[in-house]
Amino acid sequence: MDMSPQTLWMQMSWMAKGVVVVLLIMSIYSIWVMVERYLTFQKAKNQSLKLLGALSNVLTRGDYQQAIDITKKYKQSHLAKVISAGLLEFEAVRRDKRTTDPEVAIEASRQGMDRTAMITMAEMKENLGALATIGATAPFVGLFGTVIGIIHAFQKMATSGGGIASVSAGIAEALITTAFGLFVAIPAVWAYNYFQNRIDRFTVEMSNSGSEMAIYFLKEGGTARDKSSVA
Repeated sequence: MDMSPQTLWMQMSWMAKGVVVVLLIMSIYSIWVMVERYLTFQKAKNQSLKLLGALSNVLTRGDYQQAIDITKKYKQSHLAKVISAGLLEFEAVRRDKRTTDPEVAIEASRQGMDRTAMITMAEMKENLGALATIGATAPFVGLFGTVIGIIHAFQKMATSGGGIASVSAGIAEALITTAFGLFVAIPAVWAYNYFQNRIDRFTVEMSNSGSEMAIYFLKEGGTARDKSSVA
């Protein structure tokens, strides 16, 4: 009996073909998510490394505006977003003549960095929910195809009067959909866990950068108070 993929496809019931098509769509979409998230995270990592090198001397000089301009060049960097938010809030409050207490500017910058970190983390999780859904449901979609294949095999057995030849196509149909479901699900689960781990690392990096910027602003605020008291 011919068991080539073309022959098996032709012998499949329309419901089993529908299951295969659904799994194929899920597979293509999950691959797209994997590639898109990987490239996005790599850009965030690479740009963040460049950003830190560019900011070190600028912040030492206390040139906030230049530091803000530098962060705008690294729009894919998660650290640039957090640091930029802190600098913008700090500068806005510091330039407000109604506010003389540096602690107000420091607290505003801290809140701005916290908000931006949460927004950035949510952006990083974009499409990962779909990846988790595919990893969780693809085996069940394949199992549904398995049930359809077994039903198809028994129907052929009933009409032909039995024999292995009459049920082999249905059994093959059932096993193919099961295997395809696992083939789609396993990479999706692996990728989801991998990206979640990277997001966790990015979250720690954003938290550390926010803390370092808060400490920097505290030192700057202390310096400003010392200068005003001497004056």
